[in-house]
Amino acid sequence: MFLSTGATILHADADAFFASVEQRDDPRLRGRPVIVGGGVVLAASYEAKAYGVRTAMSGRLAVRLCPRAIVVPPRMAAYAEASRALYALFEDTSPSVEGLSIDEAFLDVRGMERMAGTPTEIAVRLRRAARERVGLPVTVGIARTKFLAKVASAVAKPDGLLVVPPEGELAFLHPLPVERVWGIGPATAAKLRGRGIATVGDLARVAEPALAAMLGRAAGRHLHALANNRDPRPVRPRLRRRSIGSQHALGRSRRSPEEIDAELVGLVDRVTRRLRAARRVGRTVVLRLRFDDFSRATRSRSLPYPTAQTRTVLAAARSLLTIALPLVEHRGLTLIGLAVANLDDDLPIQLCLPLDLDNSALLDAALDEIRNRYGPSAVTRAVLIGRTPGVAMPMLSD
Repeated sequence: MFLSTGATILHADADAFFASVEQRDDPRLRGRPVIVGGGVVLAASYEAKAYGVRTAMSGRLAVRLCPRAIVVPPRMAAYAEASRALYALFEDTSPSVEGLSIDEAFLDVRGMERMAGTPTEIAVRLRRAARERVGLPVTVGIARTKFLAKVASAVAKPDGLLVVPPEGELAFLHPLPVERVWGIGPATAAKLRGRGIATVGDLARVAEPALAAMLGRAAGRHLHALANNRDPRPVRPRLRRRSIGSQHALGRSRRSPEEIDAELVGLVDRVTRRLRAARRVGRTVVLRLRFDDFSRATRSRSLPYPTAQTRTVLAAARSLLTIALPLVEHRGLTLIGLAVANLDDDLPIQLCLPLDLDNSALLDAALDEIRNRYGPSAVTRAVLIGRTPGVAMPMLSD
């Protein structure tokens, strides 16, 4: 596989994305510690991070760490709009863009020197345009491989630019803490540090068979390659998603079948709205459950035809839940998830079935406008009144 000999891959990542959007839209928040989310921290500004506040931390602990923090509710529509503006900028910068999440992407600028300048010059213009056109700070890492470009952007945060030249790759990478390796989470890091492996260089010096014995064959091979900066993966435009889903953590308290059904109704509403917004239909309904003992179960059902209709998906989901209820009653339920898979465009369905998808789309647009203005619970089913709807995270466009 061809691998560029120069540092031509950019990893562009918006800084503290949700919090930065809030600071952009409300001048009173600029320069102050901001926490997005109440019960759980969804994002924290760098002013709040300086006090130890981190994503996924409980809101109570976050406020204890940073009493001066301003806590704001999430505005997912605003974040989705900012994401679209960022991706328009990315695509104006390079014809080769691979999205990773709503606020970060790889860009390959190989061969663009004559028309756009060096990779560094391109990155400088990209960061300036992000400030001017989107109003957000973007950090960029530049390297020969995707892995190293992502590591470089993480090191350069916040609001920075870092180039790793090919001749200095291992000198940059090996002194870094082992947690910097993409894919090493807290549990793996603790296991490695327990064996005296504290830096990326330490990891690179461990023989691959020893890593495989420690972490498993696939993980050992993958991490050994990354620690030695072997990453031949090219920048590729993201494939269209094969499923659209949502899930809701329920905690460990027991819930009645009626309460579980209400949670399922909320998930089906959310998923089918996303399907219609993406102009997709699906043929397979998938129910995912996690129990008190941390075991999991997945059940699926194929429909006679692809659909985005809430009524049809809900009927299939309820039939799957009915089958799984004995397990739920025996083991307890801590998480419920719902997805629609085997997706296709909705055009063939409109031509052959009287599904009235256009009216559904118009209704979705009207309801979304009300929810954006008055909150996610402003319009809801009667069975969901008084229930916390959960946070519907924005997704990359399909």
